[in-house]
Amino acid sequence: MAQTVEKRLGETFDCTAFKLHLLLAGDAVRSLVSLRPESFNLDAFLVSTGIVALAEMGDKTQLLALLLAARFKKPWPIVWGILVATLANHAMAGALGAWLTTLLSPDVLRWILGASFLAMAAWMLVPDKLEHESDSQPPRWGFFATTVVLFFLAEMGDKTQIATVMLAARFDAYGAVVAGTTLGMMLANAPVVWLGERVTRWVPLRVVHIVSAIIFAVLGVLTFILPT
Repeated sequence: MAQTVEKRLGETFDCTAFKLHLLLAGDAVRSLVSLRPESFNLDAFLVSTGIVALAEMGDKTQLLALLLAARFKKPWPIVWGILVATLANHAMAGALGAWLTTLLSPDVLRWILGASFLAMAAWMLVPDKLEHESDSQPPRWGFFATTVVLFFLAEMGDKTQIATVMLAARFDAYGAVVAGTTLGMMLANAPVVWLGERVTRWVPLRVVHIVSAIIFAVLGVLTFILPT
């Protein structure tokens, strides 16, 4: 009799433990399902990538990448230098945009961003020119360091840097915007380093600039209409 009771108690305990394990497993699965990358704004990333890739076509920094590639003929150090310079520059620009969201009220920020996007649309229709001196001597600091310094300085106040500030303020998604604008810069500049002037001949720059201007204008109108 005692053995039967003990056996039944054991079976009951095993069943209860099994149910408990099922409940815990269910909670774990629900926890894993709920761990989605909600903090990463995919829309901000994609919009930033597309806008900057288009805005960079024919820009002075792309012309600089073409010049460096033609002068040094060292594509890998130039590409890595462009990446490092862009990350540093756009991280700073994105931080400025994020800071503006804490400084200005939503209504004031909306009007400033809307006007800025419309001004950027007009600026996109102005072609860039790069002034440089003909110099065939090897760089004093090496190919990589020279590219980082020159590209970082050329990007200061450039269309794509200002676009990064505005996009970071518009979407309030610092990481996604900086990652997107950096990817956009690399999509526009890396092929130029490897393929040279053929890229600019294949791509109708005037059409690209018009499309970019239209996109910036649409963003400006939407910023006026929709809340930031």
